[in-house]
Amino acid sequence: MNYRVLLFYKYTTIEDPESFAKEHLAFGKEIGIKGRILVAKEGINGTLSGTIEATDAYMEKMEADPRFKGIYYKIDEVEEHAFKKLFVRPRKELVSLNLEDDIDPLELTGKYLEPKDFKEALLDENTVVIDARNDYEYDLGHFRGAVRPDIRSFRELPQWIIENKEKFMDKKVVTYCTGGIRCEKFSGWLLREGFQDVAQLHGGIFAYGNDPEVQGELWDGKMYVFDERISVEINHVDKTVIGRDWFDGTPCERYVNCANPECNRQFLTSEENQAAHLGGCCYECAANENNRYVIEHNISQEEQAAVLAQLASEVTV
Repeated sequence: MNYRVLLFYKYTTIEDPESFAKEHLAFGKEIGIKGRILVAKEGINGTLSGTIEATDAYMEKMEADPRFKGIYYKIDEVEEHAFKKLFVRPRKELVSLNLEDDIDPLELTGKYLEPKDFKEALLDENTVVIDARNDYEYDLGHFRGAVRPDIRSFRELPQWIIENKEKFMDKKVVTYCTGGIRCEKFSGWLLREGFQDVAQLHGGIFAYGNDPEVQGELWDGKMYVFDERISVEINHVDKTVIGRDWFDGTPCERYVNCANPECNRQFLTSEENQAAHLGGCCYECAANENNRYVIEHNISQEEQAAVLAQLASEVTV
């Protein structure tokens, strides 16, 4: 394992995100890292890959800057780069809850739970554990007994909570996400909404899976990650597969994007089922004239028509 993946964030003040992003991109290219780093006036959020030497150089550079001193890096050892390129982009927000009055985690956020304490919360019948991620992330893997909000994106979460508030208002609420950054704002928002007892998993699922004591226990499936790996193992005690193939419901942990660029839904499916449906999540997407799967696999019009005819007959049945 000659490479690492670093997952990190820091809420801090960056006066000029645009200039910082340009300088940071140049530095990153110089030391040979790849990945996605977002910069805003409220701080930095990134996931990147590089050699041990390159990631050491990156962390040393960041630690020397008072704005980023003490960043909690979630580190994974890998065999190669997990990204193809390096992007450093200025943003209005690091993560968006689509709030009129934004939350500043430096002023308001839920208390932190270390992995051992979070595991105890999972086993506490009086605690509600809410997954703060998107639906497709939950479907690949989640903590046992965690609530699955019916959302397609993080910004939809506040409205879902408001609509279901009576189920959780009088409970102890614990939330989690991949690396922790989404929960910083979400837990703060819960407190502002009147929830009295709110906590979050410190370091996110990533830290929980790497903790030598809990070893990812009580996690089912895999964790979705936003890089070339797509997913990683978390539970090192009693691994289970909970993902189900979009088409036939069989156990599956292979994510793809719908071949219709206008849809682009992510769904779990085997290579065989993906081919049988021309990469589409439904008949309409498989028949789309800009079907990426058809183009990438050089499928002729005659072959496409034959597959579509078969799919149409199955729909009819």
